[in-house]
Amino acid sequence: MSLFISSLNSGSNGNCYYVGNQQEAVLIDAGISCRETERRMDRLGLSMKTVKAIFISHEHSDHIVGVDRLARKYKLPVYITPGTLRNTRLSESAITFQPLRGYEPVLVGDLSVTAFPKQHDAADPHSFLISFGGINVGVFTDIGTPCTHVIDHFKQCHAAFLEANYDDDLLALGRYPYFLKQRISGDNGHLSNQQALDLFLTHRPTYMSHLLLAHLSRDNNSPQVVADLFTPHLAHTQLIVASRYAETAVYQVGGLAE
Repeated sequence: MSLFISSLNSGSNGNCYYVGNQQEAVLIDAGISCRETERRMDRLGLSMKTVKAIFISHEHSDHIVGVDRLARKYKLPVYITPGTLRNTRLSESAITFQPLRGYEPVLVGDLSVTAFPKQHDAADPHSFLISFGGINVGVFTDIGTPCTHVIDHFKQCHAAFLEANYDDDLLALGRYPYFLKQRISGDNGHLSNQQALDLFLTHRPTYMSHLLLAHLSRDNNSPQVVADLFTPHLAHTQLIVASRYAETAVYQVGGLAE
């Protein structure tokens, strides 16, 4: 049994992650347009017909801008916490919303999706663990600090989308105003490259096959900087740096082929 994963886009300009088996799939967040989601999935040989639900991590626009059109066009249920929904402008009359609660698994066909709380500057932010046939994929982005909820789920992952938002030096020396630097680096902001590496080194399971670094800042990070930091420590884990401009390839997690 396998899960197939791809980042359709990752960054402050939009976030959308695909996780599925051969029969059904889910989107974690829908932060790019419906048309762009379709285009990128088509280039990857993926079909929206396999997508059975959208799960929303929090209400920031780079995670929900495509929800309305995608949900209506494909008649997809949207799983979202009541606290998050109250802080969006999504139309409850046009979309089928399903309540999402931490640690209550949602079954989507043979997929099981479990949300769990995280620390971020949003109303009721959650991250996700998607499971199928004993294979676990985690989505850990928009996290200020790796709390026990995040750590406990990261330890279970065969693959993970893990935020590596900023390099400490690039942020400190960059053009952002002081208050914004403090928000980004605070406990309700984003994970730095070093925080992400520390989480990986301390808590990765021996069977983690894929690590997709996600939500890189355009101004305070670079794919080369973070890849250089992680590469000496990967062992058997394949590193992919997700782009804010394009989709990644589709990766098979579990099964005979990797």
